[in-house]
Amino acid sequence: MKMLRTMLYAASLAAAATLVGPAQAQGVIKIGEVNSYKAQPAFLEPYKKGMELAVEEVNAAGGVNGKKIELITRDDNANPGDAVRVAEELISREKIDVLMGTFLSNTGLAMTDFAKQKKFFFLAGEPLTDKIIWGSGNKYTFRLRPGTYMQAAMLVPEAVKMKKKRWAIVYPNYEYGQSAVAAFKQLLKAAQPDVEFVAEQAPPLGKLDAGSVVQALADAKPDAIFNVLFGADLSKFVREGNTRGLFKGRDVVSVLTGEPEYLDALKDEAPDGWVVTGYPWYGIQTPEHKAFFLAYHGKYNDYPRLGSVVGYSAIKSIVAGLKKAKSSETDKLIAAFKGLVVETPFGKITYRAQDHQSTMGAFVGKTKNEGGKGVMVDYTYLDGAKYLPSDAEVAKLRAPD
Repeated sequence: MKMLRTMLYAASLAAAATLVGPAQAQGVIKIGEVNSYKAQPAFLEPYKKGMELAVEEVNAAGGVNGKKIELITRDDNANPGDAVRVAEELISREKIDVLMGTFLSNTGLAMTDFAKQKKFFFLAGEPLTDKIIWGSGNKYTFRLRPGTYMQAAMLVPEAVKMKKKRWAIVYPNYEYGQSAVAAFKQLLKAAQPDVEFVAEQAPPLGKLDAGSVVQALADAKPDAIFNVLFGADLSKFVREGNTRGLFKGRDVVSVLTGEPEYLDALKDEAPDGWVVTGYPWYGIQTPEHKAFFLAYHGKYNDYPRLGSVVGYSAIKSIVAGLKKAKSSETDKLIAAFKGLVVETPFGKITYRAQDHQSTMGAFVGKTKNEGGKGVMVDYTYLDGAKYLPSDAEVAKLRAPD
């Protein structure tokens, strides 16, 4: 009897192993994502939806290297210290395979350093400071979005056409704003040597005293304005600028303002004729964007924002890297990302081997208040590959891996 029980027990173990074994062998690839969801919902709610759509598509198509992917997100409270803390928790407790995310440039830089210290792959999706790929760049970190240098380089030719000599500048006083202004000044001065920068206002992020900032800019009597404010700060600036006539008779060049996350929020206060970078989702007729739009609208019954494209493309980038590497091991993933080509809603992009920056571009056009709603008109998609420094310049900007 005892022998029979032993035999039955052994048989049941074997049956359990047959049932459980393949599932364990298959497993999942865990993607850990850190971002400022509570602090920047306008961009990051659509961003998360874009990521989830991509995960759903990838898993429906069989996953990656025989495994499904799982997305695990954490909020960093828009704080670099919290970003590092939750990233550490994702690695140690959740046992993630790949790390991605961040929105603000200061949290992005903290994660860039964290990736270096931990020797762990990190894809920065959104932060725009170029220190991520150049000054503080390292072998473990790659970036998706076009940074401040690229976006300034796209806008400067339009600024030069304006033939304005006296420029005023307004920007949020943290890494992104400082980086964008430095790039714009450098590139505009090179293209138009007689340009003068007659006023600068740099309020803390999220703490704009719109009245005093607008008055200070008006007092300088500039011919044109370069704006780097976004989100709630942008809305306050536009409202106060409209009230005080700051924009009347003045050209404005503005980073990010054409993104629906920020342009939609302006509603009937949306300005006319600003030259901006943005995302005119309603007019992009390429097959890849149409497919993305239909899938996104079908899932969420809503139109995509730029965040949606970034989140979707970030997951697609990770997946393409994993497939090419045939592994989630950091060293193999790094090698795979160098020169990696990825299909995105904006077409094919490539992650450059020399600085780990993708060649994703941006749309440049003008704002128009159309029936009480801001839209982009006269826009063109500019290929990011054409707005990056040469290999020789990158070698001076970035330490070797």
